[in-house]
Amino acid sequence: MGSTVIITIITLSLLALASSVILYFVAQRFRVFEDPRIDEVQAILPAANCGGCGFAGCRNFAEALVKAETFEGLNCPVGGATVMNEAARILGKVAEVVDPTVAVLLCNGSPEFRPRTSRYNGASECRISHSLYLGDTDCSWGCLGDGDCVRSCSFGAMYMDPVTMLPVIIDDKCVSCGMCVKACPRHLIELRKRAKKDRKIYVACQNCDKGGPARRACKVACIGCGKCVKVCAFDAITMENNLAYIDAVKCTFCRKCVVECPTNSILEINFPPRKPKAEPQAEVAKV
Repeated sequence: MGSTVIITIITLSLLALASSVILYFVAQRFRVFEDPRIDEVQAILPAANCGGCGFAGCRNFAEALVKAETFEGLNCPVGGATVMNEAARILGKVAEVVDPTVAVLLCNGSPEFRPRTSRYNGASECRISHSLYLGDTDCSWGCLGDGDCVRSCSFGAMYMDPVTMLPVIIDDKCVSCGMCVKACPRHLIELRKRAKKDRKIYVACQNCDKGGPARRACKVACIGCGKCVKVCAFDAITMENNLAYIDAVKCTFCRKCVVECPTNSILEINFPPRKPKAEPQAEVAKV
């Protein structure tokens, strides 16, 4: 009886030893080496895991930075230049100069300008509404107002205005992660170059219908008249599909297009009030 127990113990011990040896060699054969710099880079990232960099999370972005030969096309919109410069210092590389951006809503169709002509009682999600019907107004291009973009924002940089029924973007909180851009099924949110004092000039309309139908659906719709294109001396405005578009990089904020637009579809944000034009004085009749 005693010898049986001893044999059993020895057998199990040998099996355990053999298994350990096999596992050791397997682990050595298939081990994955991970660059310790990945942890260093991840530590300086904002840990937002927002996907604005184009990767699944900050860990994946850190791995991409370490493995990349250059930082071309790689940027953390949340951390900005400060984080990218620090990552470049750790890895001995050069960070690209990337202009900061901010989200803007390319629609100004509040009920004041775009009356509601129908009512939808289905699921209150833009992606569902967009796939089922044209919207509760005569404009099939405008904001549906169900707030998918607001719910997608992890930084509290958006809210729905109960009066305009449109999303409002808070510039100071916007980190340009791009999640709201992806959430909008009608492509009404764009990341534009952030200028000094958060000044912006852009066409707040995406209606590609011709002038008449567009204007009937919304009083502030772009009617594709082309007056803004003609008045711009910097080639910053182009016309395509009956719709004007202002290039944020080329725009010099001269604001001539804003005055020229007959439907007020071009918005000027955070600019000082315009000075009233001086009335011409009547000439004094000579005696």
